[in-house]
Amino acid sequence: MKKGIIILFAATLGLAACNDYKKGPGGLMYKIHKDGGNEKIKEGDVIKVNFIQKSEKDSVMFNTYDLGGQGQIFPVGKMAYPGDMNDVLFLFGEGDSATFKLNLDTMAKNTGQPKPPTNAKDTYLIFTVKIEKVFKKGANEADSTFQRRAQEFFQKDYTASVAKMKDAEAGKVKKFIADNDLKLQTSPSGLQYVITTPGGAVKAVTGDTVKLNYTGKLLTKKSDGKDNIFDTTNEKIAKEAGIHNAMAQYAPRAFTVGGAIPGFDEGVKLLGKGGKAILLIPSALAYGEGGQPQAKISPYSPLYFEVEVVDIIKPKGGAAPVAPAPPVAAN
Repeated sequence: MKKGIIILFAATLGLAACNDYKKGPGGLMYKIHKDGGNEKIKEGDVIKVNFIQKSEKDSVMFNTYDLGGQGQIFPVGKMAYPGDMNDVLFLFGEGDSATFKLNLDTMAKNTGQPKPPTNAKDTYLIFTVKIEKVFKKGANEADSTFQRRAQEFFQKDYTASVAKMKDAEAGKVKKFIADNDLKLQTSPSGLQYVITTPGGAVKAVTGDTVKLNYTGKLLTKKSDGKDNIFDTTNEKIAKEAGIHNAMAQYAPRAFTVGGAIPGFDEGVKLLGKGGKAILLIPSALAYGEGGQPQAKISPYSPLYFEVEVVDIIKPKGGAAPVAPAPPVAAN
């Protein structure tokens, strides 16, 4: 598949019982919300799905709708054991939606893999899925021909999805500004900003090392109504947003000005030591058409940052020291 199409190979999953769920092969438990009566998924089909993944305690762990609803695309493999992930998929057809529960202990027993550390205390992992597309192989069709057709179809589908995101960006920005009653200045590049505290007279310039506190989020909220925060130096905010990383540095982060996305660099240069600002960065000054999948940033996503410059370190003769860049670094 070409760049931009997310490929997810189906993992082998085991499912277990719950009162209002139907039983499937091998103890599989599921409930169908919509059955369109279409032909069911078979081994070898290539499918596109949107899904919400939750923990047993109803905490959202992953939601493809928060990524613009592009869904995930993967070929359906063989059933590894009764009650695995393919047993679930074989029950559904295009347009169907359902919820199923993965029993983590059953998965561990059948795969030999330990339970994920993040779910060590849970018994279940819960998925609510919608089958967006089932792409089927034609009778007597060569594998190479089918694979080419699938690639071409899903590339066109992805291109259409990205085009919609591009068209929606201006409206998204306008709505966010109105909803938050922001009074922004606009630079010639298109960066929109508010300097809440100018800071010292000496501004950051390309090559300086700056130490920052910041929080970055998308302009649209998550499906649960919470802010869609993708990065922060504030540990409390990270925990509340469900993005806490035990390996991350929750303190002012240092990086070299000129190493981040253009809009972020431009905004930092407006500030002196102690300065604070709000930055609304259009996608053209952020990740543009490609987005940033690692940070769960979709194509044509404008970004919002609250930034504080804690310190500015000027290079002492010669080349500037290269400091680690935060996740907003340019590709």
